[in-house]
Amino acid sequence: MRRWRDANPRGRVIERDLAKIAIPVIDEAWIAANLTAHEARTPEQREILRLSAELVRELLAADEYVMGIPMHNCGPSAAFKLWVDHIVTPLGRSAPLDGKRVTFLIATGSPYRPGTENACKYLLEAWLRNLFGYLGIRDMRFIIAGSAAAVRHRTVDRTAFLQPHIAAMDELFPGAGAPAPPAFISASPGRTG
Repeated sequence: MRRWRDANPRGRVIERDLAKIAIPVIDEAWIAANLTAHEARTPEQREILRLSAELVRELLAADEYVMGIPMHNCGPSAAFKLWVDHIVTPLGRSAPLDGKRVTFLIATGSPYRPGTENACKYLLEAWLRNLFGYLGIRDMRFIIAGSAAAVRHRTVDRTAFLQPHIAAMDELFPGAGAPAPPAFISASPGRTG
C-alpha cells in the first residue's frame, strides 16, 4: 500500500480487513430484506442490510482496488466469499464497476502455477476473473505468491520469499506522477495456511 500511496499522494485509501469483522451468512431474513422495496423496509430489515450497503458504498466510491486474498481449498477464503455475497446482489447486473481496475495479491500455501503438479487445482484466478468481469471490471492484474507455507515451515526466508512479489508490485505501481484516483480498497481476508 505504501507504493500505491507514493504514486497517488492525493488518493484516498479505504481499507477493509475482512478477517477483523464478522460478516454474516446470507440467510432467509437477508434475502427477504433485500427483496423488499427500499421504502417498505422495516427498521430490522434496514439493519440486516446495513453491512451490505456499507460494503457496496465502499466499492462504488473507489476507482481502483488492491485485494489481498489467501487461497483456501482451491478457492477464496470464507471471509472473502461472504464479502462477495454481500456486494454482488445489491450491485445488480448493470456492470457497476465498469472502467475500474483491480489488482489481486493471492497467497497460496503450495505452488499452483502452470507446470506444477497442483496446477489443475488453481481455480481462484478464474473465479475472480469471472466474478469481477460480471461486475464490469476488465482491467485485472494478478500477483501470485505461491508456496507461502514454506515461510511458515521456515524452509524459505520471509524476506527472500517476499522480494519478487514486492518487485512485481513496484512494477505495477511505479512511483509518483501517476494520476491520483480518489479511492482504493484493500481487502485482507485472513491468512493462507
